[in-house]
Amino acid sequence: MTVEAGAWQEERVAGRVWTVRLDPYGRPSAGAVKLSCSRPACADQRFADGAAAGRKAAVGHVNMHLAHIRAGGGPRGEAWCACRAADCAWHTPDPEAGRRGGARPVAGSVRCGGPVVLTVYADRTGRLWRIAEMCARCAAATVDCRTLDTAPPPARPGRATDKPAPGREPADTTARAGESVAALFSDRLPSPTGATSPAEPTSVPRARAATPATASGRGRQWGKIAQRTVPRDLEPDALRNELIELGDAFRAYQQRTEPDPALLAELHERKAKAFALWADVSGDGSLREEANRAEKAAQTTREMQNNRVGRIIGGTGSGDEPVVERLLTQKQAMHARTVLEYVEAHAPHPEAEVRLAVLMLTLRAARAGAGNVTGQDLTGWLPGDAERVLDQLVAADWLRLPGTVTEALASQPENPTAITVPTLLPEQPRPFTFGKTTRSKLSGWAQKAVGDRKIRKKKLGAATRLLALYAAAHTSPDGQLGHPEDDGLPLNRAAAFCALFPDQVAEHVELLVAADWLTGADATGGRLRGRLAERILPLGGLL
Repeated sequence: MTVEAGAWQEERVAGRVWTVRLDPYGRPSAGAVKLSCSRPACADQRFADGAAAGRKAAVGHVNMHLAHIRAGGGPRGEAWCACRAADCAWHTPDPEAGRRGGARPVAGSVRCGGPVVLTVYADRTGRLWRIAEMCARCAAATVDCRTLDTAPPPARPGRATDKPAPGREPADTTARAGESVAALFSDRLPSPTGATSPAEPTSVPRARAATPATASGRGRQWGKIAQRTVPRDLEPDALRNELIELGDAFRAYQQRTEPDPALLAELHERKAKAFALWADVSGDGSLREEANRAEKAAQTTREMQNNRVGRIIGGTGSGDEPVVERLLTQKQAMHARTVLEYVEAHAPHPEAEVRLAVLMLTLRAARAGAGNVTGQDLTGWLPGDAERVLDQLVAADWLRLPGTVTEALASQPENPTAITVPTLLPEQPRPFTFGKTTRSKLSGWAQKAVGDRKIRKKKLGAATRLLALYAAAHTSPDGQLGHPEDDGLPLNRAAAFCALFPDQVAEHVELLVAADWLTGADATGGRLRGRLAERILPLGGLL
């Protein structure tokens, strides 16, 4: 059987990849772009009309390839994960941590598994599209990657004379003949390019179809979970059966085409309890460590799900709470409040217009002290007042521009102005600890708040926009301002951030209520109370 398994692995082929790119063409001022495809049969195209025309053509080109793939039978079940062939660099932060010539990556960062799926990835900047045959786990781990189709399981060769091993249920033989490979792990299997010698075949784990009948009649059957073999003589029987069933359940989960965080968290919780009991029975300390890791994995998975849907962590889980797709996770919201505090303390002038500009520019340059802005950005943040505020920031040496303020206000999206904030340069003390993905999320969150349609329509000023941002950043999952036990937010803190006196906040609260930003809001008794309007809940930063 070992020879047959090795031969079957050699028959697997590399997953196909189609990459479509948009790149500048000619002089930058001309705005022309070039459309290129990784398929040699696809000729380059050039568009003098700009990036919009190029993106439209790129989407059409991607759809053409997808139509041809579907007409040809869709994704191939015998294909290797294309992401794994690239050292899982599509979803691993540090591609240099790959196994080829480098150290072994962090556990879980490159593991892949599940059926082969057809995916399409679109870069948020609108410059790169990628179609790929990859495993379901890598697809779920890659940001902005959509699964379009799932390949049928590949048939695994077997012999009619195969008989179940002594002590194993016949149901296992049935699953062997009718089920596909459950998981392909990128840190253990040979590559389709021959990185591992065919003389050293690797066995491929399979998921067994567990039914109530087989589960109750396992007897002295053995199984595997977390790369550990469950001993045949492990007592009590209930623990041995639970470990075997958990191993089957985890392998079955790896076959899912879509992730289910709630189910995964439940499996980790069961694993934590089972391994803790196993450690007590056997006295093996490593089992206790595995139980602790499973417990942490369950908590992390639940937090990720709660952040995604906006439910209270540790709630009843009854499903009665409103499900809201949050723009920021709980940790990102914490970073947002850190930025607000930094801006309040380091703005070179106390007026609201300067503070709003400092906030938005800080979010653009938070990582390296440099970023890009356009004239449309500046005039959108401060309509009618952008030039004066920029002059103040440049005069205070808080902001440096490559040209004049007038040139910055005239810059277009295809040729933005490169700004520098000296206090945020790498050689200065680092006030923020978040990465580039979180920086982009925070900047987008602030941009959506400041550029809200109703706020722009009512032409609300800088102080009111700052109050809108402050309120959104300090809400409970249900949209209430502040923690439920705090009876709102301290009025003096909100006023200080918005460069207002406490008795001036009430009139700006009324403006936000009229703009359908807050509901049931008041600013009496030294507290700012209220709730985000339903349409603003996605912008709420979870406390």
